[in-house]
Amino acid sequence: MESLNQASLHAIELLLSGDPALWEIVGLSFRVSLTALLIAIPPGLLLAALLAFARFPGRRLLLSLFHTLLAVPAVVVGLTLYLLLSRAGPLGEWRLLFTQSAMIAGQTMLALPIIVSMAYSALQEIDPRAWETARTLGHGPQHTAWVLMGEVRYVLLAAVIAAFGRIIAEVGAAMMLGGNILGYTRNITTAIALETSKGAYAQGIALGLVLLILAFALNTTLHWMQGRSRLQPELLT
Repeated sequence: MESLNQASLHAIELLLSGDPALWEIVGLSFRVSLTALLIAIPPGLLLAALLAFARFPGRRLLLSLFHTLLAVPAVVVGLTLYLLLSRAGPLGEWRLLFTQSAMIAGQTMLALPIIVSMAYSALQEIDPRAWETARTLGHGPQHTAWVLMGEVRYVLLAAVIAAFGRIIAEVGAAMMLGGNILGYTRNITTAIALETSKGAYAQGIALGLVLLILAFALNTTLHWMQGRSRLQPELLT
């Protein structure tokens, strides 16, 4: 077992040397999480717009559901999909368990409530008169919603970034749905858990540093987005 100092030095060597095994895990993580994010964005923004601008039976119940899903642990989402996709489950014949597709499905379910809730909150801040003004100019409902989304685009981008930050750093759903298969479903977080349990800390530390750098970049971007959203009303006047 390596000492902490040795493991830290080895971790930096792995990062700087472009270790193929390490960067394969990083690449798989980004590929799966970005795919899940791209799948979640369209329905997430559509649902947020419907909840913000439309009035229909069950609207408050649907809104409460998405707010509740924000607090659901990733492992519960993983367990739910595991039961559905296992051989004894209703979707077992699809044979998706322990595949990247199952991981993408789990991360999509985690990203969707974040996008819906944050986008809904942003759209609620828009002056209600803006909707009526856009409609009097002859715009249809879809075009009007698109224009109003443009007014809060920085907050919407912040919602997308926040969703990406959550799904790429989660471990519960990825472990249960992907199975941590080397070269196929092993991502950053599951690799950290495995390497640490074996006492091989170098790769775990290296992957942890990747997540720390990513977290710093995402938070810096979020702060910039928040600053832009505060300046935006002045730019529009």
